[in-house]
This record gives sequence, C-alpha cells and structure tokens, in this order.
Amino acid sequence: MAETTLNSNPNMTQLLLGIPSQQKVGLIVAVAATVALLAGLWLWGQTPDYRVLYANLAERDGGAVIESLQQQNIPYKFAEGGGALMVPADRVYEVRLKMAALGLPKGGTAGFELMENQKFGTSQFLEQVNFQRALEGELARSVQSMSAIANARVHLAIPKPTVFVKEKQKPTASVVLSLYAGRTLDEGQVNAIVHLISSSVPDLPAQNVTVVDQTGTLLSAAHDGNRQMLDASQLKYVRQIEQDYVKRIEDILSPITGAQNVRAQVTASLDFTVTEQTSENYGPNQPPNAAAVRSMQSAESLDGVKTAGGVPGALSNQPPVPATATIVNPATTLPGAAAGGGAEKTHKELRTNYEVDRTIQHVQLPSGNIKRLAIAVVLNNRNATDAEGKPVSTPYSEDEKAKIVALIREAVGFEEKRGDSLNLLNSAFNDTREVMAEVPLWQQPEMVALAKDILKYLLIGGGVLYLLFGIIRPAFRQASESPASPGEAGDTGEAALNSGTAEGGTENGGQAAPRNAYAENLQIAKQLAKDDPKIVATVVKEWVNKDE
Repeated sequence: MAETTLNSNPNMTQLLLGIPSQQKVGLIVAVAATVALLAGLWLWGQTPDYRVLYANLAERDGGAVIESLQQQNIPYKFAEGGGALMVPADRVYEVRLKMAALGLPKGGTAGFELMENQKFGTSQFLEQVNFQRALEGELARSVQSMSAIANARVHLAIPKPTVFVKEKQKPTASVVLSLYAGRTLDEGQVNAIVHLISSSVPDLPAQNVTVVDQTGTLLSAAHDGNRQMLDASQLKYVRQIEQDYVKRIEDILSPITGAQNVRAQVTASLDFTVTEQTSENYGPNQPPNAAAVRSMQSAESLDGVKTAGGVPGALSNQPPVPATATIVNPATTLPGAAAGGGAEKTHKELRTNYEVDRTIQHVQLPSGNIKRLAIAVVLNNRNATDAEGKPVSTPYSEDEKAKIVALIREAVGFEEKRGDSLNLLNSAFNDTREVMAEVPLWQQPEMVALAKDILKYLLIGGGVLYLLFGIIRPAFRQASESPASPGEAGDTGEAALNSGTAEGGTENGGQAAPRNAYAENLQIAKQLAKDDPKIVATVVKEWVNKDE
C-alpha cells in the first residue's frame, strides 16, 4: 500500500521526503492545531444559545417538566448557581406553550382544585380546612403574578363564627414574599397587595394584613389603632412641597441671574395632625334683636251660673212687677243675688313660643398644612468684562437684592405671622463645578460587548492565518526548493562527492584546481549528508555496485 501511494503521488511524496525532520514535526503540529481550531469553531457555531425556561421550580414540577422535555427530545440544561431550567433560545416560547397545554408547571401551592376532589363523607371541619388552603393558594398565585415577586406564601387566620358580638374577632393575614435579585417593591405595590388580600377575605381590615420579604423586612406600614405610626407618603409629600418651592424660586430668578447662577433650598415644616371640631352656639333673641315667633296659643273661657235669688218665702213668690222704661238703668244687684245668686267668671290664657338661635358645626381640619418655611438662596456675582476685556464678577447692589427678596417672598407666599424666614447670600461661585461628562462611546456597555466579540473573532482569524502562512506555507515552500526526488538528489550528491574527490585527488597529485569550488561542493555534500542520510547511503551503494 505504501509503495502504491508513493507511486501514485510522486510529487507529494518527493516533497514530503525533502522536508527536514524538525520541520516535519512542526508541520504536523500546525496541521493538527488548525484542524482542532476549525473543529472548535464549527462546534461553537453549532452550539445553541440557551435561555431560561422556568426559574425556581418546585421539585415535583421540575421532575414533570424534565420528563416532558426528554419525551419531546428537547435539549436542556441547568444554570449554574441559580437552578433555572434553560432550553435553546429559539424554542423558549414554543416549549412554554407546550408545557401550558400539559398543565405544567402546576405550582407549589394548591388552589381551588382541592375542592374538586372532595370525597363522600368528608367532615365539615375538613371542608373548612380545604377551603382555607384553597383560598391561601389562590391568593399566593395572584400575588406571585407580579413581575418583581418570585414566590409568595399567604397565611390566613380566620376565627370561628360566633353568635356573641363581644366574642367576635376579625380575621388576620400574613404574606411572605420572595423577590427576585435586585428587585424591590415600592409603597404603592405593597398597598396593592394589602388591599388585594383584604378584599378577598370577608371582614378582613387592611390594618390586619402584614407583608414581609425573604429577609424579614416589614414592608407594610405598622399601625397603632387607627393611626399609622410611620407613613412614608408624608415624607414624600414634604419633599415634593420643598422641591416645588425651590423650582418656583429658581424659575423666577433665572431670567435675571442666569440658570447656573442661583441656588435655593427650602425646608418646610408641615402639620399632619388630623383635628375634628364640633361646636353648638346659641344666639341672643332679646330686644333690640328681633325674635322669631315659633307658635302662639290663646284660650278664653266663661265660667258662671245664673239662679233665682232672694229670701225664700212670700216675697220671692210674688208675681212679677210690671216693666218700667227708664233711660238710665244702673246696674243693680238683686237683693237675693248677693246672698245666694250666681256670678259669671271669665278666664283668658295667651301662650307665645319663640325660636332659640342654635348653631351646630362639625369641622374636620385638613392635615398637611404648612407651619413654617425656611428659605435659603445663594446668588452668584454678576459676570461682566472690564475695559481690558477681562472677565470680572461684581456683586449685586442692596437695591437689587431687596427687589430679589421681594420677588422670592411673592413667589413662595411668605408669611411673617407664620414664622417664615428668608436668607439671601450674594457671593462668587467656585469655578470648579462638577459637570457630569457624557460616557464616551468606547466606554458604553454595548460597544464594549461588541468590541469583545470582534476581538475574539480577530484572534481566531489571526491564529488561523498564522498557522497557514507562518508555519504550513514556509514548510511547503522550503520542501519545494529541496531536491525533487531521491534519484536527482543522489545524482547531485554523487556529483558533489565525485567532484570533491576528484578535486582532492588533483590537489594531492599536484594538479591546480579552484579551492572555492571544492569548498562549496564539500559543504553541499556535508549538508546533504546531514539533512538526508538516505541519499548519501544511496550514493555509496551505487559506488560499491560500480566497483563490483
């Protein structure tokens, strides 16, 4: 086989035989390194980019998901340190849809699906426990659906119902959150979780819901009865008020001094006390003030009985006396009337009711009123140029500063009765102001990542080019410049050896021969014998055969 290969490719064989031994070793190493590098690049290009499919899977769900991936012949791997399950990036959404169709992952908490597997004969206590577990699981799933929350657990403490009002207790709830690394929840999101739990459980007030994170930090505001002990929204409101006043001052002074020549700070003291006031006032209704009549009652009665009067006897039984007409008939009382006759009685009653002025006022004073403002303003000197054109700074005059103070008072609603204070300072600003420089293009993260990728490919390409043009190509070039075949090399060596011998003999015999040619031929013969002893052996073998 070897002879056939040599005979079929005589040029390549002669070229390889002409390469020195040391260069053969380097050529073999270079070819092997090139093949390994190309194979590594091919494998690297074929390796897919993996993305996270699921993170923080429960053990039961993780086993079911892996089993399904194996059945579908989908490659997967686990992320180092995080424990996340990863699949090829181009198949992430496809795999998630397939897993959702299979009902995976089911989640570590059970929801209302617990109520679907109720057995016949289940006690009422067990039904209540399963309902509470299902409610806790559903609430945990709802809370866990938020983007910043990796896992959530909800615990409900629901007291037993009772018919006694004094023994009735409100339910309570506690929520434990596990947040993703580097993620936080603001106050609004925490309040949303509190109200979500409170609205999902009957008779559960919001102040009975406690929210903590995985580090044990209390996220929900602590309460003392109906009053919050600490409210971050109040601090935020104070900062907002202060920044609003600062903006007012800088906006009104910037056209006069320049945007970079005024600095202002405002400290606001606010009163967040909630006050309720109830008053009941009675107004006077005596003269000269007019009074309002509410009602008037008048009653009149006549009480009296007329009876026959006089002394019983003959006189009282006499017939009546004939009537007489008189012009003046004075009122007379019969004799018998005074003794035993009846009299008329008249009774009059008048009752008047007047309205009484009454004012009932219920006032709830607003909280967050400003108690005091402390204002500090610094003005830079006015920049100008002197007669020589050099920049100089001149302070503002007292009249100008008085006008600026008046502007600030009007802008912030300054009130001396409230105890507000204002301090204005005019001074030259320091020229060494810190100016935030823009990040250069070559320092931006995107450009750094792109430069790393380009450098990686350049190094790989440079390595391949070095192997091709630095090792392989010189080796073949040197081999091509060597004797093409052993026969030609033997003839050349034989000629060199014969020439050296002949010249040596001529020199020994006294014939004149050029010493330079002898030295060159001798050097060629030595180098040839050193590089390829086989050629020298072939020449010696031919000499021996010729002598025989």
